[in-house]
Amino acid sequence: MIDNAAFRMLSYGLFIIGGRSDDACAGCIANTFQQVTSEPLQVSVTLNKQNCTTTTIQQSGRFTASVLSEKASMELIGRFGFQSSNEVDKFQGIAGGKDEAGIPYVTECCVAWFSVRVVQTLDVGTHIIFVGEVEQAIALENESPLTYAYYHQIKGGKTPSRASSFLPTEDQSKAQDFDATQQDAADAAASEFSGGGGKGRYAWQCQVCGHIEYVDELPEDFVCPVCGVGREMFVRIAL
Repeated sequence: MIDNAAFRMLSYGLFIIGGRSDDACAGCIANTFQQVTSEPLQVSVTLNKQNCTTTTIQQSGRFTASVLSEKASMELIGRFGFQSSNEVDKFQGIAGGKDEAGIPYVTECCVAWFSVRVVQTLDVGTHIIFVGEVEQAIALENESPLTYAYYHQIKGGKTPSRASSFLPTEDQSKAQDFDATQQDAADAAASEFSGGGGKGRYAWQCQVCGHIEYVDELPEDFVCPVCGVGREMFVRIAL
């Protein structure tokens, strides 16, 4: 027997992984970045083979990892987690920089960043594990790092289908199936939205990233501000 709920008890952080190949930069959200040895200082990250970021790391042999803080917005997470680097310059307009090898990293709503040189790779089917030596490590804000549990339980975030920890039963649930924390947040927002009444009002939830728009009717040309999908991926929920 395998209870998928057991996997959601594992603890993770949330990170922006940056890569660059020639003049093309790419980045994605990962929850698999971790330290693996202390002498030498080595870390690893596991990425889906289909990610643009994975390709850039394979070609350059380098990557960066930015540690998100609890202050990170869903818009920032959505940009790097639910959009494609083939279609969007994810680093444009985002505070950050480039390491000594020219690999981009993010400092906006981040508590630290790392520059890594890949020394070993392991093909694990749908994903590749990159192991590398840390060449730069910079602490930034003195804030709490964002955990995967906080992202799901407090921010109401979803898991991208290419993530290592994606479980189909987790994100195929109906949009109405909030946990208690999400429902409390939705009720509070609905009360503010409707002037304290809330009854008979509606909102719309993105089935991809979980973003909620508190409007009775969603425009036909609406685009999710978090993950960029259209109105057809939203379902109406009662408040």
